[in-house]
Amino acid sequence: MKIEDEIKSTIALDISKKIILNVLYTQNVINDNFNDILKSYDISGEQYNVLRILRGQKGSPANMFVIQERMLARTSNTTRLVDKLLLKNLVTRNVCPENRRKIEVLITQKGLNVLNELDPKVIEHEEFFSNNLSLQESEQLNSLLEKYRNK
Repeated sequence: MKIEDEIKSTIALDISKKIILNVLYTQNVINDNFNDILKSYDISGEQYNVLRILRGQKGSPANMFVIQERMLARTSNTTRLVDKLLLKNLVTRNVCPENRRKIEVLITQKGLNVLNELDPKVIEHEEFFSNNLSLQESEQLNSLLEKYRNK
């Protein structure tokens, strides 16, 4: 369905506005679907992102700066996200022995177990949204989005 139909616009939209609306609307559709997956695990998309970053550390702790720079949403309050994951016993947080001003965060086995359960559901979610596109169209969409985003 065209974006004008989705938002029930009765006026013609210029191409720049259509692109922005299409990207934002698509993002919301994808996020709503993804949040439905995460709901039963009582974690947000941002918390999931932190867990994925920590799993990628392969057993090494990450400090708050490392987590922040790898977040998809850079405006996220990383400290608040880690605090919530701590309360759920999905991560641990310790003071760095070499630099007492640094806080090190490590994913727990419980956090790894949650991600392992979510992995097939997330893959299914990703494939659901890309199955309308051929491999060539998917590569083209990625290339165009990167070009659009990177001036």
